[in-house]
Amino acid sequence: MNKYLTILPLCAAMMMPMAGFAQTATTETTDTAAPKTTETAPAASDAPAASGVEAQLSMGDDGEAATDLGKPYTKEEVGSWEIRCIKTEEDVDPCQMYQLLDDGQGAPVAEFSLFRLPEGGKAQAGATVVVPLETSLQSQLSVAVDGGKERRYPFAFCNPVGCYVRMGLTADDVAAFKRGKEAKITIVPALAPDQKVQLTLSLDGFTSSFDKSSVIER
Repeated sequence: MNKYLTILPLCAAMMMPMAGFAQTATTETTDTAAPKTTETAPAASDAPAASGVEAQLSMGDDGEAATDLGKPYTKEEVGSWEIRCIKTEEDVDPCQMYQLLDDGQGAPVAEFSLFRLPEGGKAQAGATVVVPLETSLQSQLSVAVDGGKERRYPFAFCNPVGCYVRMGLTADDVAAFKRGKEAKITIVPALAPDQKVQLTLSLDGFTSSFDKSSVIER
């Protein structure tokens, strides 16, 4: 599983529209005063607007100045978390927390990303978990912090990347993550429904990362 693809759901929400092209206006003035004795060359901005065939031609762009708008990047690493951001035209880019989960031997299995939500709602944060295809959807996905009580979450959809869980985290859930050491994420293979796959989500650096993530409007 490509470890960069989990940001796509949030990327779609964060993507900012490209800025419109700047427009250059040309004006004409009528001189009713006495003619001047000296003439000056017209400024570049006074050049006539392109028309006809020329107006349909592209003059090309500077390839080295190509924009990075909409592209994800890692701003920094805090503990076991990456602060993943989307490049926008704003002064501050929207960011979320990200962690790649492996099978304990280095092979990537799932992805976990989390972002904050505005105050006033039942959920204080939102998270997206992406797991491999051929995961049992009926068995759902469960999360337990430091051996505590499990909470189950349904799968929202699957695509060629994997199957997605979109979970809402209450203030109590976030508090448990902040004081915890690790969370166990459990899924069930569709071809082996009698077995469970348990993945470890490290909570090292969670509090600092949470404070650095962006608040995504509802």
